[in-house]
Amino acid sequence: MIVSDTLLALHLLGVVVWVGGMAFALFVLRPALAALEPVQRLAMHGEVFRRFFRIVWHTMPVVLLSGYAMLFGIYGGFVHVDWTVHVMHLLGLAMAAIFVLIVVGPWREFRRARASDDRAHAVGKIRRLISVNLVLGALTIIIATIGSG
Repeated sequence: MIVSDTLLALHLLGVVVWVGGMAFALFVLRPALAALEPVQRLAMHGEVFRRFFRIVWHTMPVVLLSGYAMLFGIYGGFVHVDWTVHVMHLLGLAMAAIFVLIVVGPWREFRRARASDDRAHAVGKIRRLISVNLVLGALTIIIATIGSG
C-alpha cells in the first residue's frame, strides 16, 4: 500500500510539474513577455526554457518509470489493465518523444543562434511543440480520469 501510494504520488507530482509548467508558460508567461522589448524577451525565453527543460528532463523519467512500476509491479502488466492505461501509455511516450525533439531540435537551434530572427524562429517552433504536448497532457489527464471511475 505504501509503495503504490508513493508511486502514484510521484507519478502525479511529475505530471503536475510537467503539464502545469507548459500551461503556465503558454497562458501566463508568454502573454506577459509581450511587455518586454524583443531582445529582452528572447533573453527571458532562454532563461525560462533552460530552467524548465532541465526540470522536465528529470521529471519525465520519473513519470514514465513510476507509471511502469505501477503497471507491472502492481497491476500485473498491460493484459490486466483497462484501455485507458494503454492510451495514457501511448500519449506519455508521445509527449516524451516531443520533449526530446524540442531539446535536440529547436532548443539546440535557439542556443546556437546568434541573430535575433533565428532565435525568435526557434522560440516559435518550441512554442508550437509545447502547445502540442500541452494538448496531449490534458488529454492524458482526461483519459486518466475516465479510467479511474
